[in-house]
Amino acid sequence: MVASADILNAGILIVDDQEVNVLLLEQMLREAGYGSISSTMDSAKVCGLHRKNGYDLILLDLKMPGMDGFQVMEGLKEIDPDGYLPVLVITAQPDHKMRALKAGAKDFVSKPLDLPEVLARVHNMLEVRLLQKETKTYSKALEKQNDELQKALENVKLLSGLLPICAWCKKIRDDQGYWNAIEHYIGQHSEAEFTHGICPDCRRKYSGEMLQEEK
Repeated sequence: MVASADILNAGILIVDDQEVNVLLLEQMLREAGYGSISSTMDSAKVCGLHRKNGYDLILLDLKMPGMDGFQVMEGLKEIDPDGYLPVLVITAQPDHKMRALKAGAKDFVSKPLDLPEVLARVHNMLEVRLLQKETKTYSKALEKQNDELQKALENVKLLSGLLPICAWCKKIRDDQGYWNAIEHYIGQHSEAEFTHGICPDCRRKYSGEMLQEEK
């Protein structure tokens, strides 16, 4: 579940060559509580800005001089490694809507802008995007845990089976027939580190023997 605060703090880029449209969208989003809003009227800068900032949503006008919205989306595809384009296109031409969706846009709004509709679509897109990012992060963490577990199991397997241990000195015989101190053997077959001490039983035993010798 994505928190409302995370949605309102998501990074948004507004791309439109008309300043009045940029100002309208900025005002609308800020009044709705969104706090991380950037904008540009130069479509050629979009890919560089997204590469640097990794926006969660790009409000993209399709009809612009120089690079149009479709060309911008082609450039964005080379940036996002997962192939996800966080693009909400803005268009006044109905026939461009389906073309934009096929090009990778996730949703669209029509001009003239219906502000409540824009806010609803922005919220929905951001919620989906943040959920996707959370899922990706969780999957990576789970994959790391699985790798660590597999490594631990491999270490356990190395110490499984029948271990010949001397009944007197407790040395372990390796596969080549050599007898090794237990800490040396385990150190060769795992990543365990050792410290030495005296257990309570040995402390009592050897302390008693030393006292008897002194007498």
